[in-house]
Amino acid sequence: MNRQTTMKKPQDSKGALRRLLDYVSHYRVLLFSLLLFCLAGNVLGLIGPSMAGNAITAADAGAGSVDFARVGYYAKWMLICYLLSSLITIAVNVLMMYVSRAVAAQMRRDIFEKLMRLPVAFFDRSQAGDIISRVSYDVDVVATCISTDVVNILTSVVTVVGAFVMMVYISPLLSIVVVLAIPASTIFTAKMRKKTQPRYVTRSQKYGALNGFVEELLSGQRTVQAYAYEKRAKERFHEVNDAAAEAYYDAEYYGFAISPTINLINNASLALIAMFGALLYMYRIVTLGQISSFILYSRKFSGPIDEISSVINELFSALAAAERIFTLLDTPEEETDAPGAAALADVRGDVELRHVSFGYVPETPVLHDLSFRAGAGSLTAIVGPTGAGKTTIINLLMRFYDAQSGEIDVDDENVLGCTRGSVRRAYAMVLQDTWVFRGTIFENIAYGKPGATMDEVVQAAKAARIHSFIMQLPQGYETVISEDGGGISKGQKQLLTIARAMLYDARMLILDEATSNVDTGTERQVQQAMRTLMQGRTCFVIAHRLSTIRGADHILVLDHGDVVEQGTHAELMRAGGVYRRLYAAQYE
Repeated sequence: MNRQTTMKKPQDSKGALRRLLDYVSHYRVLLFSLLLFCLAGNVLGLIGPSMAGNAITAADAGAGSVDFARVGYYAKWMLICYLLSSLITIAVNVLMMYVSRAVAAQMRRDIFEKLMRLPVAFFDRSQAGDIISRVSYDVDVVATCISTDVVNILTSVVTVVGAFVMMVYISPLLSIVVVLAIPASTIFTAKMRKKTQPRYVTRSQKYGALNGFVEELLSGQRTVQAYAYEKRAKERFHEVNDAAAEAYYDAEYYGFAISPTINLINNASLALIAMFGALLYMYRIVTLGQISSFILYSRKFSGPIDEISSVINELFSALAAAERIFTLLDTPEEETDAPGAAALADVRGDVELRHVSFGYVPETPVLHDLSFRAGAGSLTAIVGPTGAGKTTIINLLMRFYDAQSGEIDVDDENVLGCTRGSVRRAYAMVLQDTWVFRGTIFENIAYGKPGATMDEVVQAAKAARIHSFIMQLPQGYETVISEDGGGISKGQKQLLTIARAMLYDARMLILDEATSNVDTGTERQVQQAMRTLMQGRTCFVIAHRLSTIRGADHILVLDHGDVVEQGTHAELMRAGGVYRRLYAAQYE
């Protein structure tokens, strides 16, 4: 398998580690206690080899001279020490799982709250699957590192230091053999770190791309099947999946090489210890029990080093995941309201755009010097071909984006001098892409008005011509629907969102192709109900079906970001321009 994977090096691993420690530091008292427990558990574990050596020395007196009572005494205390050490280790692991769970929960809260503060532009350019991957997969990787790897590192450090001290105490000469193996392990690990960590970053990125692709395909499964796209979808999936598998292999290929190599170095040092230990025993420099204890301590010394080399792989992976999390948390948030910005209150709904220009990419403007006025309580329709800038106007009205030049006023107030929240609350909005969530019908309709009563919800549903359908459901308004609206048609989902907008207490309404999924008969009823319910409110309607906007007070005809015509339906038909041609293309 080709391992030439394109890699992105970590930007700030030290910074990611420092910020991870900030999360963990909230539990510093518990962690300090755990450190003491680790110390106690490892000290007890380090006493064991000493007891074993004493028992062997007592048995080395020769046949008929063995003091079995003394051997049993040391064996008993060795067993007690190992038992207590194991119980303490279990307690430490359980408590670290609690810490990791709490840290993961806080991270997810921070990420979600951050997502709620990010501008619409971020979601326009980001893949949903990649964001989900950071919330789920990356946080899980970090949590696993905290719950297992931190304990292993703490335990290993204490064990390595304690075992080395005991080895030096038993035989300084034999300790030299062990010391010689340390630089080899350290240098090898440092070199492998430079190879592995960038690959773990790439692995996280590829998994994010895979999640994004799968999420897109699953959400569009009907379209996939409708266009017989299954074969090509599988081919594309194989490409993305192979890239993720390649990134996984590339990271683990080098990661898995660390532990066996460190183990080889440690086993080589153990062989040297056995050889030199035998020579020292022959010259009566050390006893058989001391050699046995030394070998046990050398295993305790080399074992954690081998363990640390394995943990380093997971630590590198966790740091790569943490970098992706913190990159998201560091994403610039939506610009704060201007100093002294006031809430837009007592809205009448008088909207005016003056010489507005805007482009999602500044060098490529979508709207050019756009001006129009929508009087309070009027119905303004915006029509034009795809890409003309219709939805862009809505984005500017809602302040999802701000104009690069020009001015947008509501009730003679420049919206840049008003808080974003108050501007957005002044509008109710129904989009072409319907959105419902898992919950009851009642909760979905009352989404924008949490304190709504059942009577208010029912009134809105009746106005949206969906009450009779709801009453046919098993639990009526208490019927639970899923996120994808399973069990109800797209048209019924659209009616639910229209009922939601009707109930919302806003002086202005935006309908972006809101009736595109409703049949013709229902469409007339909904339009009539909408006009009745929204009496005295300013409405902006984007529509391709020109029959739905013939009663509009004002129609704007857009083309390539410019208003090429405006007026009422009758006026535009008499003018015989773009609007007349669009209308003729649909109905003549």
